[in-house]
Amino acid sequence: MSKTSLNIDGSLLDISRPIVMGIINLTADSFYDGGKIKTDRDLVMKAEKMLAEGATILDVGAYSTRPGAADISMQIESQNAVNGIQSILKEFPEAIISVDTFRSEVGKKAIENGASIINDVSGGNLDSKMFDTVASLNVPYIMMHMRGNPQTMSQLTQYDNLISEIIDYFNHKIKLLNNKGVSDVIVDPGFGFAKTLQQNFQLLNGLDLLSILESPILCGVSRKSMIWKSLGITADESLNGTTALNNTCLMKGASILRVHDVKEAMETIKLYELTAKS
Repeated sequence: MSKTSLNIDGSLLDISRPIVMGIINLTADSFYDGGKIKTDRDLVMKAEKMLAEGATILDVGAYSTRPGAADISMQIESQNAVNGIQSILKEFPEAIISVDTFRSEVGKKAIENGASIINDVSGGNLDSKMFDTVASLNVPYIMMHMRGNPQTMSQLTQYDNLISEIIDYFNHKIKLLNNKGVSDVIVDPGFGFAKTLQQNFQLLNGLDLLSILESPILCGVSRKSMIWKSLGITADESLNGTTALNNTCLMKGASILRVHDVKEAMETIKLYELTAKS
């Protein structure tokens, strides 16, 4: 049975019912909303809106992981992430913040400056120190399935059995983390990362099979190309498609929806729960 709570700074966060993680991109080249946050005021207003609409977690990222994204230095990523976290917590000290990074040093500095969760798109593959860092910090860890890095992942989409290989990937890493004393592990199957459009939908269809991992599942399909390329539209026009796929994620067992649009995700959860109770 999957965990129903996470230890956040000594307090238990209930995830027995689905929750929403709001995406806060501090980079200029993120795939959907890059460059929209230009000042601290922009950041605070965005955080305020997401929290007011019902976000449980704010996911702050200072490194774009879209396919083909430019690499930036650890120093710049760390500085921008820490500044963003501090700005949010200054106005909303009770906010729960995750830091979206694959670099252990950035994760460490973010936690030291008020973040509570590390969200790693590489599942520890791009930094050999990540698992030990998470263990020493004693924080929840979100690990995603990805091959390669943001610059190469689009060419790494060959699988013999997609779902089986993803389950094996997570099984191995969960055991490594558990052996280091990390118990709060959330899995993100990585929609759009080292997967073709068809594979993304195959993954969504088989998402419920990941329940064998007995770990909470995070789904991030918000405004991704699996939606807008399939529909022949743009990311800006993909909110309706995001809502449709978020509902499928909930039906398949997702505990956390990572989204750009919090209000609509909260409405999706409410309607899903009403349907499930009927």
